Amino acid sequence: MSNGMVHIVDDDEAMRDSLQFLLESADLAARTYDSAVSFLDALPTLEPGCLLTDVRMPQINGLEMVRRVKAAGIDLPVIVMTGHADLALAIEAMRAGVVDFLEKPFEDEALLSALRSALGQSEAGRLRAQDRQAVRDRRAALSGREAEVLDGLLAGKPNKIIAFDLGISPRTVEIYRANLMTKMQAASLSELVRMCLLAEG
Repeated sequence: MSNGMVHIVDDDEAMRDSLQFLLESADLAARTYDSAVSFLDALPTLEPGCLLTDVRMPQINGLEMVRRVKAAGIDLPVIVMTGHADLALAIEAMRAGVVDFLEKPFEDEALLSALRSALGQSEAGRLRAQDRQAVRDRRAALSGREAEVLDGLLAGKPNKIIAFDLGISPRTVEIYRANLMTKMQAASLSELVRMCLLAEG
């Protein structure tokens, strides 16, 4: 099975079943929900992946559901399906953060291609978040003095100025700098700066 779960939200049972069969036959893991309400109820235990939803559903429509998912701070690529040729709805969906928009009836391959792309985005986003957290953890493990030297480096200061600011010798700054580069797992100053900036994002 491919990385990530495709969460299918559609109030039409026949559509849910056919989509699940199509996805599983294409080696994509799928889970179905019969309404926006049942999907939103599952948010706390949601597996990473992407969301495939119909746009017109009773109680809460697809766009309102997408807004609630985003408001909950969950970063899930979304593909919206609609049976209505409605350009205004497509634009509204894109503004709500939807990554793709498919008009029914659509070709199976078009759907599978859109889903694989969305799952790729989801996996890339998850890996970026893991990388950011790893850098933050390594930075938190620095000693107080190492952290001060790192702050100086990130401010673009040369060793001599950092030494002057901290009241230590340039040679001592070099030792702290070598130690923090090892702890941060950075091969160069440019890599160190780049990873610290990404971790702040």
